[in-house]
Amino acid sequence: MARAIGIDPGTVSFDLCGLEDDHLFLDESIPTEELASNPRALVDLLQQAGSVDMVIGPSGYGLPWVDVQELDSQEKDLLLLSRKEDQHTDTIIGGLGRVLSLLKASGLPIILAPAVIHLSTVPAHRKVNRIDMGTCDKVCGVALGVYDQARHLDISYEQTSFLYVELGGAFTAIIAVEGGAIVDGIGGTSGSLGHLASGAMDGEVAYLLGDFPKGTLASGGVAYVAGEPEAPPEQLIARAGTDDQCRLAWDAFTESLTKAVASLMAVLSSPTEILLSGRLCRIPPILQRVEESLAPFAPVRRVRGFAETAKEAAQGAALIAEGLAGGRNEGLVRAMRLREAEGSVLDHLYLKGSEALRNEYITKRVSD
Repeated sequence: MARAIGIDPGTVSFDLCGLEDDHLFLDESIPTEELASNPRALVDLLQQAGSVDMVIGPSGYGLPWVDVQELDSQEKDLLLLSRKEDQHTDTIIGGLGRVLSLLKASGLPIILAPAVIHLSTVPAHRKVNRIDMGTCDKVCGVALGVYDQARHLDISYEQTSFLYVELGGAFTAIIAVEGGAIVDGIGGTSGSLGHLASGAMDGEVAYLLGDFPKGTLASGGVAYVAGEPEAPPEQLIARAGTDDQCRLAWDAFTESLTKAVASLMAVLSSPTEILLSGRLCRIPPILQRVEESLAPFAPVRRVRGFAETAKEAAQGAALIAEGLAGGRNEGLVRAMRLREAEGSVLDHLYLKGSEALRNEYITKRVSD
């Protein structure tokens, strides 16, 4: 048996899930804003959980199984992918940076997981000029999807095949799975509209915006189109029938998602299901919209987890951590070929200026 914890570093909340064999011993959620001001709260919660064999920590854009004790400034910059001006402590990025420093000092057995771009199961040609094919938490969420579909259909992990659609509190991401392994993905900053995020940005818009802060990536979504960036999705979807701007926002969201799913269908021979996860799919009218729009592609259903509070990615991270530690989910890790992850998020860029980026973030960085 292994005792393990998975952490999902979400835009809205950090969720923690602890597994020992089939026993759930930790199921908690902390608002991300709270952690930005008090990152010690995460370390306290982990230490209160008792002795563990492994923890999968918050990894941002991912690193290929780096021990947090060995995390240097170069690797930290790669997983945050932020400029110095975005790293002040009152931002999500600043809060995550402080969390990582505290986790490193904690002495806990924490490893940092890879993102989709690091996986050997994704062909190199699909990685060309890509960074965000799905962050590390999306890889973890997919692990829960593989685990769930295998049980739901009574098949082996290696027989699973599906599109994993995460409708998060800020971003929307879609990951393609075939033969139990991730083979492609569209991340939250490179795909369809999210509740807060615009998804893929028109290159001309990016050019005109110029040097924009990290926070811009989490803008332009449904709430911004509706003209109320602070409004919860429940409120905006309730007004879609009477408010023209809300209707426009949700029509854009639904069609954007449908087109993104259609594009990934091209790389899968015949997916068995479309699995839904994330905050938005827990809101009935949004769930109904999404189910109706995606039903022509494959049967659609929500992922079924085993925790009450922790989100899907935290549950998947716990499964992976338990498997990596030699527990009963070792077969899941093996089927997904997660141990083969390697490289950096900047390895597959061919645009002008790409080499300068690699020099800045990899070759010439020195420890602070």
